[in-house]
Amino acid sequence: MSSNSQQPASGDAELTNSSIAQLRRRLESGDVRATELISAFAARIEAIDPRLNSLISRVDPVESADAGGRLAGIPYVHKDIFCARGTRTTCGSRMLADWVAPYDATVHDKLSRSGAVLLGKANMDEFAMGSSNENSHFGAVANPWDEKAVPGGSSGGSAAAVAARLVPFATGTDTGGSIRQPAAFCGVTGIKPTYGRVSRFGMIAYASSFDQGGVLAKSAADCAEVLGEMAGFDPHDSTSVDRPVPDYSAALDDSIAGLRVGVPKQWFSEALDPAVGDVVQAAIEELRAAGAEPVEIDLPDADLALAAYYLLAPAEASSNLSRFDGVRFGYRCEDPKDLKDLYERSRSEGFGAEVKRRILVGTYALSAGYYDAFYLRAQKARRLVAEHFERALEQCDVIAGPVTPTTAFDRGAHSSDPAKMYLEDIFTIPVNLAGLPGMSVPAGFVGGRPVGLQLIGRHFDEARLLNIAHQYQQRVDWHERMPSIAVDSSNQ
Repeated sequence: MSSNSQQPASGDAELTNSSIAQLRRRLESGDVRATELISAFAARIEAIDPRLNSLISRVDPVESADAGGRLAGIPYVHKDIFCARGTRTTCGSRMLADWVAPYDATVHDKLSRSGAVLLGKANMDEFAMGSSNENSHFGAVANPWDEKAVPGGSSGGSAAAVAARLVPFATGTDTGGSIRQPAAFCGVTGIKPTYGRVSRFGMIAYASSFDQGGVLAKSAADCAEVLGEMAGFDPHDSTSVDRPVPDYSAALDDSIAGLRVGVPKQWFSEALDPAVGDVVQAAIEELRAAGAEPVEIDLPDADLALAAYYLLAPAEASSNLSRFDGVRFGYRCEDPKDLKDLYERSRSEGFGAEVKRRILVGTYALSAGYYDAFYLRAQKARRLVAEHFERALEQCDVIAGPVTPTTAFDRGAHSSDPAKMYLEDIFTIPVNLAGLPGMSVPAGFVGGRPVGLQLIGRHFDEARLLNIAHQYQQRVDWHERMPSIAVDSSNQ
């Protein structure tokens, strides 16, 4: 067990480590007023976040008029990629450093209607491009379990805020693993639903055919509470799926006896740190003890998926980010000589190094003479990866394996080697290529740093994933553990 992994203390830590359902009961009974709850979490942000840098902006809380909503009075933070009218929305970039959203993202509108209270906008890799949250114009985020380590990316600020119990939940987005990887690195629960389950309207685009909004929280039960409020059809989003949203909390207590859990043999190879593999195998054994049946499955071509993603996602980014030209909104260079100078300097000064790298890769892949050789082949590889998942899920009900090949690495460890950074996503990216739901569940520690168990389901099978994760969390207490920074602040 990690030396800095502590059980919740009494007092403030007891309140801030409570589940969303527990907080709701206390609010409904009058034991705690919404203003008191909001003040308690706002005070934690004030005390702890200067060490973490998990938030870009703080927001004056406005309680929803819908006092009867399922999340009424529950504080949260948005990844700073979701628009919220009247709030600064930066995407972690100089390009949008001072931009104030004129409208609400559908996710924000839904959470507001449910009564949730926004306290801030979470730090992130610029335009969601990164696996470490070191690519933000507003500075790197520290991992609450070890401040020398990265929290993961691109939803690193959201994961760090939840891990430090600054808020009960946070929104995130997952393009190639950007909810699951930071959730694993920070020891919290994170779910990426099926592509199309959560509206992308008002969620500033990186790669439109991959981006999907989701939630990070302490537990699967908390994720179920929030996802049910976020999900649903949106006529403003042409990729939104018109399909009923189940009550995700209703099936949490169902037995998982007899459930077939597929374990990809290719994922337990030299690419995986053996110590991380041992933790993941122990988590799978806990599922067996709960009645599930692990079965070995064949899930090849993780390397192929990685290569395909890093052609397709930059290609979409090249197209999406062309709108930031210094003319209509966003950063504009000073004293441009002419229109060409305006474009070139606004973009070169407004974007960071990783964003520029991906724009260049994507533009190259889409250019005449290279489209067939790169982009078209990558699309064929994407279809192949999806077919492999389809075949695998005919042999099992859910897939379980590692989220990341290692625990959180130190800041700066991969800064000079982008290819090594990209390899951190080798187990998460295939899920996005196939548009499947996936989640990360806290499963233990290696060297004091958290490890996550990844669960992957069939399309629109989020309820089953949450049920399995919840049943696992009834047998272990990894999700209840708090980093010292959170406990020590509560005891001051």
